[in-house]
Formats: sequence, structure tokens, C-alpha cells
Amino acid sequence: MSERVHLEVDGAVRTVTLDRPEKGNAMDAAMLRQLEAAFDPTPGPGPTERVAVIRAEGRVFCAGLDLRGDLGKDQDVEVLFHRVETWPLPVVAVVQGAAIAGGNELALHCDLVVASEAARFGMSLAQVGLAPSWFLTKKLLEVAGPVTTREILLLGDPLPAVRMAELGLIARCVPADELESQATAVIDRLVRNAPLSLRAMKATINRQMAYRDAIAHADIDDLVRTAMRSADAKEGVRARMDRREAEFTGT
Repeated sequence: MSERVHLEVDGAVRTVTLDRPEKGNAMDAAMLRQLEAAFDPTPGPGPTERVAVIRAEGRVFCAGLDLRGDLGKDQDVEVLFHRVETWPLPVVAVVQGAAIAGGNELALHCDLVVASEAARFGMSLAQVGLAPSWFLTKKLLEVAGPVTTREILLLGDPLPAVRMAELGLIARCVPADELESQATAVIDRLVRNAPLSLRAMKATINRQMAYRDAIAHADIDDLVRTAMRSADAKEGVRARMDRREAEFTGT
């Protein structure tokens, strides 16, 4: 299996790098498994670690799930995003380009996002006949609120990083030539902070945000599965691969 993800732990910093630039760092089953392993809660971070960083090779941060893969089976992105979100120490996403669908969710499940002005964020699922799960929509509502979540999901068009920063969805939007220096400044600040304080703060935030998990949503899960298994979803994926407008029928 080729390495689609590189993990490096250098003192206080764990760096996880997506390395499938020829496919826009789209996440296939192999990449998902490797990302999950990089954020394995057992044993979790080492004693010297203070922060984790997610970055990507190439022009695109992450184009989401690989639509050529087996959607909804091996590609269980919720496991990965839950591991990122509940990682005991802060996680920083350094986003140089497009973060779409699963790539958008990967970034937003991090604690802080530092993005280039060239980056775009979006959830294009409605344009290919799919729908995000309860878990993924919950994250959008937490960071974006209901009005912006409707814009992101129902329209499906990406938002520029500048707009994401104005809305408070990401921590920093900086000129492309300043991305690395600004990201380094954020990472260094976290490294210098008290690690026990960071752990306590992150655990507190996660616990207070978790209440939506208790809301009954089996019927919502059924709606999402219906969309994913529909003829429209098959048509949407084919159309995206063929670079044409999809013709949806509601079936």
C-alpha cells in the first residue's frame, strides 16, 4: 500500500501531511486508514507533544472523498473526524488551497485553521446528489451557525477563505506568501502554552459541544442513506467525473 499520509513527530509537534496531490488529496479508503492511525487515541500523543498539525502537499488541501471509491462502506470519515476533534491536544490545519466536502470537514474538525487567501472551503454534496450525516452537519452548525450552514449546504458553492474568516469559521486568513510564517507563529504559541491547560480547555469545549449527539436522529440517518443510495447520487458522481451538469430526477 502506498503511503498517502506522512506522520512526523518532532519534539512538541506532530505533523500529519496528506500526500496524494495528483488526486487533489482526495481521501480513498487507504488514506482514511492512514489518517486514522496518525490520530490513534491509543496511545495518543507522546509525553513531549504539545500540538498536532495537518497540512497537505500540492495546490489542493483536500478535495474530499475519492468519488471513485466505495462511498459509505470502507470510507467511514466520521471515525477520522471524531479522532481529530477529540485529540487531547490542539490540532491546527494549515490550508493552502481548496478544502471541499470531506476536506472542508477535516479542516473544521481541527481546533484552529490557518488558511491562505487562495484557499476555498465548501460542501458540494447537494451538487452530486449526496448529503452529510448528522455528525458532519452538527460540526457545521457548531462553527457556522444555522444561516451560514444553510448557505454552505443548500447552495453547495465554495466560500473563499477571506469570507470564512469574516464569518468566524476559521482562525486566520493570510496572504499566500505568509501562510507558513503565520502558521508557524500559531503553532509556536501553542507549544509555549501550558500543556495541562490546553488539555483541560479542549476537553471542556468538546464536552460542552457534545450535547447534540443525544438528540434522536435515526430518521435523519435514513434520509441521508436514501440520498447516498439514490439514482441521483449515481448520476451526480458520474456527472462530476465527466465534468458536466447533473440531471437530477428526485429518485
